[in-house]
Amino acid sequence: MSRGAILLLAAFSGCLAAAPEATAQTNTGTAIEAGGFVNPLLPSGPDPWIVRDGSTYYYMNTQGNRLAIRKTQDITRLADAPEITVWTPPAAGPNAQSIWAPELHRIHGKWYIYYTAAASGHDDDAHRGIFVLENAGRDPTRGKWTDRGQLKTEHTGIDGTTFVYSGKRYFAYSAYVGPDSELAIVAMANPWTLQGKETIIARPDRAWERQGGRQILEGPEFLRAPNGKLYLTYSGSACWSDDYAIGLLSAPAGSDPLDATAWTKTPDPVIAKSPEQDVYAPGHNGFFTTPGDRETWIVYHANPGPGMQCTPKRSPRIQRVEWDREGRPVFAKPAGSALALPRPAGAP
Repeated sequence: MSRGAILLLAAFSGCLAAAPEATAQTNTGTAIEAGGFVNPLLPSGPDPWIVRDGSTYYYMNTQGNRLAIRKTQDITRLADAPEITVWTPPAAGPNAQSIWAPELHRIHGKWYIYYTAAASGHDDDAHRGIFVLENAGRDPTRGKWTDRGQLKTEHTGIDGTTFVYSGKRYFAYSAYVGPDSELAIVAMANPWTLQGKETIIARPDRAWERQGGRQILEGPEFLRAPNGKLYLTYSGSACWSDDYAIGLLSAPAGSDPLDATAWTKTPDPVIAKSPEQDVYAPGHNGFFTTPGDRETWIVYHANPGPGMQCTPKRSPRIQRVEWDREGRPVFAKPAGSALALPRPAGAP
């Protein structure tokens, strides 16, 4: 099968020590009665994304043929929130099909959705890119979404995200470079315009990033530590492999994100499969905080069993991220449906 065909099938058909969940209980029923919750949040939800605005959480995931948002004040009860379709692709054009990996961002009083799409008639790597929609309304589930077009990246690619560091906005994505998928960062002039030259900051050079017959780094996500240090998580290996996992890059506080030499890669995944918890191929994560930024949480997808590959069976899960004394993130071992977890701070 060609590389493009494999990617299409895979995407939607579709170190730091791990801290134990010290307050979690194995008695799931009792813990939930006491205010806990269990993963996954939904039975299906590849490439999940959560952003909070005030006390409201907004959630998106890959749908394949449209963009939809759920909103709730209790993220652990996401299944009770109706799914609202906010955009469908045109019948033809550069963004007509394979609508993947949406991210919703609030920037300068407006909402923006970054998503991956492919051109009509050419659903392959050479015709895949990241696009932007804009909504000036207060509620992203309402109002008009304006198409701001395709970001002019140096390479075709997927999984775009944006972040601000030291007052400057940047864009990161997974770039197709030869047979590999690599991580690239570039500055932004505004939420839909790139500025200057891209920098490749990481390549799939570890054995764990080459599982499933492909060399892949994708799904970059920015995480700023309380002490200002920069972190960037990413997913490594082919998503159809049970060994798909989440890796971590770090850079000192005050670094230039465009300086490739500033970034250091953690040798091993920070989140990997946990067969004892029935969690396989965890990846494509994002981060969000609770009201008042009291807690940092990670959202990611995973399969509930082995050999499920890249299908809608991938489901969204959340877990709290702790910080050690040096300001490094500490990721808990993936928790499955048999292990109840404490709810996020401020949950109603």
